[in-house]
Order: sequence, then structure tokens, then C-alpha cells
Amino acid sequence: MSRTLPVNKNDYIDVEFTDLTHDGMGVAKYEGYPIFVSNGLPGEKAKVKVIKTGKSYGVGRLIELYERSPYRVDISRDEKHKYGGCQLEHLNYKGQLKYKENQVRQVLSRIGKLEDVVIHPILGMEEPLYYRNKAQVPVGEKDGKLIAGFFKPRSHEIVDTDESVIQLPEVNEAIQVVKEICRELRIPAYNEEAHKGVLRHIMARYGKQTGELMVVLITRTEEIPNKNRLVKEIVARLPKVKSIVHNVNAKRTNVILGEKTKVLWGNDVIYDYIGDVKFAISTLSFYQVNPVQTKVLYEKALEYADLSGEENVIDAYCGIGTISLFLAQKARKVFGVEVVKEAIEDARKNAALNGMTNVEFAVGEAEVVIPKWYKEGNTADVLVVDPPRKGCDAALLQTIIDMKPKKVVYVSCNPATLARDLRILEDGGYKTMEVQPVDMFPMTTHVECVAQLIIK
Repeated sequence: MSRTLPVNKNDYIDVEFTDLTHDGMGVAKYEGYPIFVSNGLPGEKAKVKVIKTGKSYGVGRLIELYERSPYRVDISRDEKHKYGGCQLEHLNYKGQLKYKENQVRQVLSRIGKLEDVVIHPILGMEEPLYYRNKAQVPVGEKDGKLIAGFFKPRSHEIVDTDESVIQLPEVNEAIQVVKEICRELRIPAYNEEAHKGVLRHIMARYGKQTGELMVVLITRTEEIPNKNRLVKEIVARLPKVKSIVHNVNAKRTNVILGEKTKVLWGNDVIYDYIGDVKFAISTLSFYQVNPVQTKVLYEKALEYADLSGEENVIDAYCGIGTISLFLAQKARKVFGVEVVKEAIEDARKNAALNGMTNVEFAVGEAEVVIPKWYKEGNTADVLVVDPPRKGCDAALLQTIIDMKPKKVVYVSCNPATLARDLRILEDGGYKTMEVQPVDMFPMTTHVECVAQLIIK
């Protein structure tokens, strides 16, 4: 017998918010039925319009606040500033840190059944705005004019945006200048529905420590109209630019970058530092977008590895070698594994760039390569993992349990899969000693963690 819901679509109801979801929506219960509402904060009482109902939960729209949270911030900027991934901009920074730390504590308890682990207070930023060193914004057309900005939530409608409060000023400036030049030169914007036009996305990357700027023009077509003039104007108006790159993506796809990349002007990379380690960053490189907090995160990982200079270390999911090279400063030998061939090529270049000879990189899936190494008799004293949001593969976790490195350092971008994997490692003979949440992405719902495990 199906349950009768206590609300219907288009009902107006009075609720009190008690929590936030993992994506920052306010959680209320109406006669035991969960309602999720954007812009609601715990402790607030409000009138809500029900806009969607399902068997297990409903979705509402905030109509009127009766009682405000002390953590609420009024966002007075116009529509142009609403979008760009700032799900928590209405929550002050103290409130954001509290929410993220609570999220980590809750999932480690609920999913990981980890009750006696030391969870440190989250490490936040002194200045939690204007921190991202990379932006890639979609380009479209409105009223015959080229626009670039962000998609409205759950749509492909582009809002023309002057700046983002989470991007470095140099990145904001680069996007706006390139947009203006493309307007002046009448470069046709890409039309997603018709799959016509030229310019799909504008990307900017900035080295915060070096002051070097890269501009990437992503197009549907092999050629860019007025290309020489476009390049000349970018160079003239953006003095920090060191690299202008053209990437071609001719497919009907939501994937931003295509497979063909060519340099239009300058270098094929820009450089930046994390601590004392120098990195070359190409168009396709994965490189952490918050340089200030990346240093905090990696220093914590290095601290948890507790290296004396005698250890062999394996770094799974090593990317372009960022954590590997940090570890190589204090390890005897580091072995990095990454499935993306181009990332490994970058990692090897970055090792050479820093004169580090005690690090080796292999192409392949961590869950395939590391078990192979183990079967060949190669083991590690410390094993570091920094997996994608889905967490570690089961085969890799089993290999860690079989290999029995003295320490495991787990860098995570998803507390839920971290909790799941810690439980598996605990059941396999490890003890989770400490977890350190780090706020890598202020104004968003994302939180990173570093966990230290030792063999029992």
C-alpha cells in the first residue's frame, strides 16, 4: 500500500530547517517528510512552496523567512553574480566551516562507524574569496551579442558574468578581456542546440607564485576568424600572458576540452610553485585550483607520512606528480601511478624540473599496477592515495591490506567515500589515527580531508 504524502505540489507550508544536505540545501521535515530547499539554513523558520514531491522527499522554494540564522549573509548582488558554483555564499564563513566539519564528523560516524578517531578542527582560509587559479567559462550569444559566464543551475542557459567571487582577480580579468576582444572582432559564439558557431569556452589559468597567465580558446572549428588580430590584442591587453593556446572540440558533448591542442603564441606551459616545488602546467594538466590551501593540504599529507628519508613510498592516483614530488623531498624513493598518460608525461617533466631523481612514474590504473608490483615483490613503507570522488577501487584497498605498509595517508575530496574506505581498511588491520578536514573550496559545499592510518 503506497504512503499518502503529507504535502502536494504547490502547497505553501511552514517549516524549520534542521540541517544541510551534502550539496548545501536546507533540510526540513513536514510531518516526518523531508523537504529540501535551496537557500535555507539550519535553525531558520520559513514559509516554503512545495515545487516537487517524490516518495522519499520533496523539494521546496523559499518564500519568506520568519526567523534568520545568525550565520546568514545577505547577498545583494544582481543576477550576474548569483551563479558560478557558490552554493554557500549566503552562509558566513564561520558557518561554512562549521557545516563542513560537521559533515565530516557525521559521515565518518554513520558510514565508517569510526567513533574514536581524532578529527581535528577544519583548516580554513584567512581570505576565503578570490582564490581559484583556473576558470573555464561557456560562451554563447544573446540579443546578437557574445556572452560568457556561468550556467544557471540545472540548465544550459548562460548568464553573462563580469566576475566570480571565487576566482583570482587575474583570472577574472583575463576572461573579461578575452570576451571583449572576441566581441569586438565579431567571433561567432558556439550554439549548442544547432552545433554551429566557433567559440565554445574561454579558459584562463594563472600561476599565483610566478604571475604567469595562460589563455585557452576552445572552439568547434579548426580555424578562428581574425586569429592573428585576436592573439595580438590578447598580448597587448594582458601583459602577464605567457601562453595562448587553441583547443579544438568538434564533438556534440558537454566535455569542455577536445583532443587537438596547438600553441598560438608563447609557451605551451606556465609555471607555478607549491611550497618549494616547481610545476609546469599545460592546458590539460590537473593542478589544484586553490594554491594557498593546496600547500596546507600537502604539508599535512607530508606530516602524516612522517618520513625519515629511508622509506619507499607509493603514490596512487599521482596526477602530474604534485604529492609525489612533495613526498620525494623527504623519502628515499617514491613511485607514482596514474592512468592518464599525459599526466605521467607532465609528472616526469616536473621531476626533472626540480632535479628530483628519487621518483619514478608509471602509467596505468592504480588497482592494476600496484597489485602487479606487489606480486613482483615490491612493497612500500608508506602508501598515499588521492583518489577521485568515487574513492579507491576495491582491488587497490585489498592490495594495501595484503601489502601492509606501516602507514597509509588518504587524501580525499569526498567524505562519504573516505568513510567507506577507512572502514574497509580498519577491518583489514589498520587503525585510523587522525583526520584533518581542509577547506579547499570556500563558498562551495566541497571539503577535502587527509587521514592517517597505521598498521595495528
